Amino acid sequence: MLVSEQPCEEARRRAQVIAVNPLNSASVLAAFGAIGVLVVIFAESGLVVVGFVLPGDTLLFPAGVLCAGSVHQPPRLELWQVLVCAAVGAVAGGQVGYLIGRHGGQALLARTSNRRVKAAAARAEVLLARYGYRKALVIGRFVPLLRTVLHPVAGTLGVPVRTFTLWQAVGGVLWSQTLVLAGYSLGASVPHIDDYLLPLVAVVVVVSMLPLLIEAWRARR
Repeated sequence: MLVSEQPCEEARRRAQVIAVNPLNSASVLAAFGAIGVLVVIFAESGLVVVGFVLPGDTLLFPAGVLCAGSVHQPPRLELWQVLVCAAVGAVAGGQVGYLIGRHGGQALLARTSNRRVKAAAARAEVLLARYGYRKALVIGRFVPLLRTVLHPVAGTLGVPVRTFTLWQAVGGVLWSQTLVLAGYSLGASVPHIDDYLLPLVAVVVVVSMLPLLIEAWRARR
């Protein structure tokens, strides 16, 4: 008597979802695919307490790689789905972060005991003052840690709603689509690129931290 493979496959998927590690991009993509991209990017873009520890750059770039035709290991993702989910998560998360900041954000930031959150909030205020709302909302998207607190801080400081909505959307779409398409381009040009996802993620982490290192070096000077 032959046993159907479908129940076994369903049980494997359920076990995979239960065991998912939200801090690990490969685990999130394997369990939830494009929907996982939407949820994580949404949280990272505006939920200060949760989003501060979630992957952003290190999720979007591998997601783009896994959309390429040269990928031979699951999960294989659809490019258009990842692009849409990344954009929606980034823009919606930024807007929610702004609303959180506008309605009680000052008290929330004051109560937190996380030094990294406080330091990032201070950098966000400096960025908004130095470059103006438009440039800051676009540039801040590309800086890890900073982009999570930038939107609540903008709400706390009373940035006009129309100005914030327009430029955080521009920054969110530009940041998310650039990383996904960069991963897709690399995945489409290098055969079996998914075999090297971990080293690639490490490179993305180093590159994404460069703005913080440059800022720290300038501050010391």
